[in-house]
Amino acid sequence: MAARFEAIIVGTGQAGPPLTARLSQAGMKVAVVERSLFGGTCVNTGCIPTKTLVASAYAAHLARRAAEYGVEIDGPINVDMKRVKARKDEISGRSKAAVEKWMRGLANTTVYQGHARFESARKVRVNNQLLEAEKIFINVGGRALVPPMPGLDQVPYLTNSSMMDVDFLPEHLIVIGGSYIGLEFGQMYRRFGSRVTIIEKTARLIAREDEDISRAVKEILEAEGIEIRLKAECMSVKKDGGRIVVGLDCGEGSREVTGSHLLIAVGRVPNTDDLGLEKAGVETDKDGYIKVDDQLRTNAPGIWALGDCNRKGAFTHTAYNDYEIVAANLLDNDPRKVSDRIMTYALFIDPPLGRAGMTEAEVRKSGRKALSATRPMTRVARAVEKGETQGFMKAVVDAETRQILGAAILGVTGDEVIHTLLDVMVAKAPYTTVTRAMHIHPTVSELLPTLLQDLKPLK
Repeated sequence: MAARFEAIIVGTGQAGPPLTARLSQAGMKVAVVERSLFGGTCVNTGCIPTKTLVASAYAAHLARRAAEYGVEIDGPINVDMKRVKARKDEISGRSKAAVEKWMRGLANTTVYQGHARFESARKVRVNNQLLEAEKIFINVGGRALVPPMPGLDQVPYLTNSSMMDVDFLPEHLIVIGGSYIGLEFGQMYRRFGSRVTIIEKTARLIAREDEDISRAVKEILEAEGIEIRLKAECMSVKKDGGRIVVGLDCGEGSREVTGSHLLIAVGRVPNTDDLGLEKAGVETDKDGYIKVDDQLRTNAPGIWALGDCNRKGAFTHTAYNDYEIVAANLLDNDPRKVSDRIMTYALFIDPPLGRAGMTEAEVRKSGRKALSATRPMTRVARAVEKGETQGFMKAVVDAETRQILGAAILGVTGDEVIHTLLDVMVAKAPYTTVTRAMHIHPTVSELLPTLLQDLKPLK
């Protein structure tokens, strides 16, 4: 006999818990299923723990630069990795515990711990318990992709998840993957004191960004002593005693890199391969991501997919926005759509990159008439005062509508400042909304009006 509910939510990442709360408040009887750690990737192996580590790395980096600010620190700067990890564990653990307490304390809600598998479009089995509901929401997230690389099965390696267990300083960390996760860990461990080599198979780092962004990020990382190897089309790994050797077919440089530890950071895959989706008739694409429409409904009536498993965005904020869209449609008579949102995200190296909307390359490809402007962070008084002048800001504007199409701010607080432009973009207001605003001095944001006053035709 199945336990009957009005809704079943599979997974407690960034979409599942708030949706559970809304459904509970609406008086619905809800079942929540979590197979492992409450809070999903963000709380346990993603945003919260990694940004906590980034903060420790920044403290070490700033301490080493103290003399530049007239501050004398006697002796070398030492990083206690066990204390770094303990701080990360405490902050991450507090968030995980809060999510679990929240879920277990909701009215009309039953929490099940175990792996959920569909038995039909309305039934899910968790351990030996069969659950049934007319509405089922999938929020199962993703995990690190482990590529079919020759020799990888013969050597120890780390992923973004297993890096959370590291409480020591790798002597030489080799990072395979020159995108967001790889770059954040690479800079972080370089600042902790490791030698770091980042290997990327394409011709540049973070290939989805414009070339000037990729080039500037590469310069920032190399200035801190990180070795970067590009165009590594063919890679293999092997053990050499207690060392790990990565064989390369790069356009230049040596054909091997030897290090003490290996981090694989080449992408993510959805946790959909063991859900029994075929029994529910839920369609996935060739990579296992669940296909959804503009309101996050799957092809199977009564089943939705939210978060990283639906390929509509691989960020905490996109997952949370998925929840908002589903709740608005189900409970508020507000027909919100995924296609209405403007993609925005950040790369949390130091200085960070804040991005919103289209890249310059995408605007060029669209063929529309556009205006653009760029300004180096060396022209930003706040950056000069802080002694952090790396990077630049740029924006692209539609020449006819005068609406901002996209922006990138690579520089101090760029991950925060980008929201000034994002909000104007969401409002579909002209860029003059920003140029006519009076911003506070001295801030990074005060340069946005100046930036947009210098627009020129995009060539």
